[in-house]
Amino acid sequence: MILAAGRGERMRPLTDHTPKPLLEVHGKPLMQWPMEALTRAGFGDMVVNTDWLGEQIARRFGSQPLFDAVGTASIAYSDEGRDFGGALETAGGIVRALPLLGDVFWVTAGDVFAPEFAFTRQAFDRFVASGKLAHLWLVPNPAHNPKGDFGIAPDGRALNRAIAPDAAYTFSTIALYRAALFAPPYCGIPAGNPAGIKAPLAPILRAAMDNDQVSAELYTGPWTDVGTPERLAVLNR
Repeated sequence: MILAAGRGERMRPLTDHTPKPLLEVHGKPLMQWPMEALTRAGFGDMVVNTDWLGEQIARRFGSQPLFDAVGTASIAYSDEGRDFGGALETAGGIVRALPLLGDVFWVTAGDVFAPEFAFTRQAFDRFVASGKLAHLWLVPNPAHNPKGDFGIAPDGRALNRAIAPDAAYTFSTIALYRAALFAPPYCGIPAGNPAGIKAPLAPILRAAMDNDQVSAELYTGPWTDVGTPERLAVLNR
């Protein structure tokens, strides 16, 4: 699943007429980078959630985009703007898309640039065998998030509260999930989110971490949360 429903307020005026995931880095829309990487790794069946100017995303990629030298993907769209008049936040959007997803699935944000991240089958199979409900890739803290989000225990468990100030990292948005994470006791929204309930992801992850149901690893490759026009300009330089 590619998360692409955000308004991109901090990216204005660039996002007044273009959805943030379609802003280009080195000649490609931001969201196309992970879409190509997923297709290259054999994960070509995707769900894209949309809201702000979402029709532009559907027009750009259609239902079966062909990525040169990579292959053809298959895309289903979860149009939160059309169905509910606005984005449902991360967890609300994932639950809305559950009927389109498998029992285990990747999620990444369409506005994060991590050009060297590999969505490997080995990572997928290892997660399936682990029995965990989520596996997160964390990154060293960028300047705009100096305190980080989560910690990593020596045995690979993700920690709700970091064990030391220098052991906290930032959530990259890249993760593997089981559908069971988005069901009781961690999430009370019915599958498919028929009422269009807005819900953030962090409380669900923290509750699952407290029950040792989330693992994590550190990713040290290039990674940028493209949250401002300045960050986009730096990438394109």
